[in-house]
Amino acid sequence: MHRRHFARTLAAAGLGAAVLGLPTPLAAAPRARRVLPDADRVLARLRALRPFGLQPSGGLSRLGFSEADRDARVLVSQWMRDAGLTPRTDVAGNLIGSRAGQRDLPPLLLGSHIDSVPDGGHYDGQLGVVGALEVAQTLAESRIALRHPLEVVVWANEEGGLYGSRMVSGQFKPFELAAQSLSGRSIEEGVVFLGGDPSRLDAAVRRRGEVAGYLELHIEQGGTLEAVGDTIGIVEGIVGIRGWTVRVVGRANHAGTTPMDQRQDALLAAARFVDMVHRTVRADGGRAVGTVGRIEAQPGARNVIAGTVTCTLELRDLDDAVIQRLFAQVQAGAERIGQETTTRFAITEVHVNPPAPSDVRMRALVAAAAHGAGLRARAMPSGAGHDAQSMATIAPMGMIFVPSVGGISHAPGELTHDADCAHGVRVLLDTARAADDTLDG
Repeated sequence: MHRRHFARTLAAAGLGAAVLGLPTPLAAAPRARRVLPDADRVLARLRALRPFGLQPSGGLSRLGFSEADRDARVLVSQWMRDAGLTPRTDVAGNLIGSRAGQRDLPPLLLGSHIDSVPDGGHYDGQLGVVGALEVAQTLAESRIALRHPLEVVVWANEEGGLYGSRMVSGQFKPFELAAQSLSGRSIEEGVVFLGGDPSRLDAAVRRRGEVAGYLELHIEQGGTLEAVGDTIGIVEGIVGIRGWTVRVVGRANHAGTTPMDQRQDALLAAARFVDMVHRTVRADGGRAVGTVGRIEAQPGARNVIAGTVTCTLELRDLDDAVIQRLFAQVQAGAERIGQETTTRFAITEVHVNPPAPSDVRMRALVAAAAHGAGLRARAMPSGAGHDAQSMATIAPMGMIFVPSVGGISHAPGELTHDADCAHGVRVLLDTARAADDTLDG
């Protein structure tokens, strides 16, 4: 990554070109030597995880709280011991490997998840876990002690709803214990299955100041880095997500006997709504995205005009004000469609996930690590949710992205090239060492 490009990257992270020299307080303490992670070990461990939930399609179904999830954790626990960490399962079902630091400070956390979506890929989450383990093992083998205690965390049931990390950040609500996971177990049963104790979830909560910082390496799950030829994504933050249920009420009637100009077709109104959402978000010109992902018409017969339609609406952006503004435009558009089609729209908010900006110091340290490794990097948002967004509520958070081939994720074709995996782990290692030097807590 050449100097001018690096300056633009830092500016995008809100830091300015002055950070090129890493002046105090961002300067890392001098080190006797640079150490490199073992890329072959990283790749071997990614391969070793593949059998746990492997599907005939080649994809991965290692659902949170499943047998495959539990069995893979046994292997990861052994890797933690190999890396000089002491593994334990907390009351929330998170697997945590710990090592003491030189000073009595809050721990620095590195981690991700190893559970998957049904028939998903072999890199989502897993690269972050294997990468964090490699950081710990490289430091141990090089006899490098951090000031902070180090913890490598495998979060519980990330794909099901960030359950383990939300329990730690205090965002989890007790009523959620009754929810069903894709494993067939309730959240309460799943936590017990992994060795946790849902009756003592208060003991899992960490408050601001109890964690020095959190870093997560992850595949991009999109196609931006590959398209522009950059190797490292410096995550500016994780987008906020708001979701609504949209109910369109018309009048069911006979499809053969009702003239076209006398219909109150709820499905027609819903179709116009879907197109309107697309056009509204596109016209805004920013990075927001809007999606109608599910739609159901009633009564659902080919010879009956739809009387009611229920669909979803989701809007995502790094700025919640943008989401709110776009929703106001969508809501106004729905009212117009209702008037034009003689139907009625009822829109109910059902999900709110606030934006989670990364820490500006962490962005600078990731940028410096990428620059030091000679890698092209760019600041970018995360359009997908991650455990890092839970941790951002209690500690300085940083995320590192590496390219996803073809932008494919949550599918058997998910792939990140070996070299990019290795580059990501190297940046994670250097960033972790710099964060240990610079974070106050």
